[in-house]
Amino acid sequence: MTTNSNAAPVIGFVGLGVMGGPMCRNVALKHAGAVLAFDSNDAAFEAVNETKAQRVASLAELAAQADVVFLSLPGGPAVEAVCLGANGLSSGARKPQVIVDLSTTTVASARGVGEKLAAMGVAFADAPVARTREAAQRGELSIMVGASVELYARIEPLLRYMASDVTLCGDVGCGQVVKLINNALVFENTVALAEMMVLGERAGVEPGTLLDAVSKGSGDSYVLRNHGRKAMLPRVFPDKSFSPEYVLKDIGYVLELANSTGVDAQVTELAQRYYTATAQGGFSGRYYPAVIEVIDGKGCAAGAAAKA
Repeated sequence: MTTNSNAAPVIGFVGLGVMGGPMCRNVALKHAGAVLAFDSNDAAFEAVNETKAQRVASLAELAAQADVVFLSLPGGPAVEAVCLGANGLSSGARKPQVIVDLSTTTVASARGVGEKLAAMGVAFADAPVARTREAAQRGELSIMVGASVELYARIEPLLRYMASDVTLCGDVGCGQVVKLINNALVFENTVALAEMMVLGERAGVEPGTLLDAVSKGSGDSYVLRNHGRKAMLPRVFPDKSFSPEYVLKDIGYVLELANSTGVDAQVTELAQRYYTATAQGGFSGRYYPAVIEVIDGKGCAAGAAAKA
């Protein structure tokens, strides 16, 4: 990656947001070589305070020095702009040797970016992440990778700075396929659990008792133990968490993929209606398990539309 094959590569990191900030921090604390960071928001650099991460002023400055660049961005359009835009990472005379996208995008976007970068001699991997911000802080994310076997062998040790589980899912785009399916399953399970919690309570079973009992049987799940116990049971849905708007973005990507592969994803479409009602029912910007309030009839009239 660097001119001296024995030297640690210079790592660049673009996007120090909710997930990117702690990921970059772990890279800066664990990597033997230099780490450069870029974000358009000045406050974002607080995430890497008291680490060796060096702030750079532009993508051009990052591309001029970094061997491997990680991205943590809001979605496909931002990734395409950062990688391929007029002032992006590939616009200058010197380009990074490898770009690894940790964002969640469409499969088509990942494959399109990969093809265009390959034509310029830049290797690309899609490596979306799963689990919570707390897991990101601990360096215990799950990362699903779409890359060639050779590229995966080069980047897997670097991904381990941020993750306890790293899985090669196939060629470019396959990381996004697995991530989108993972997210869809979580979103759909959350709706199903919310519905059953409301049903159980109206039939005379306390929600906490229901979760305790179900967790001891085959109905147990990650969603029950986390979203159910920590959000839906106490009915606590904070702002600035993973909101229904973010859910709808990912569901849109899933449905695009389903359409392109000829799959009639009716369960995902139902979840889309519920989260649309959640966003419109007074829970915009709040933690998405608030869907239970819509099912319970405590959101606005949009809840009725979800059930239509």
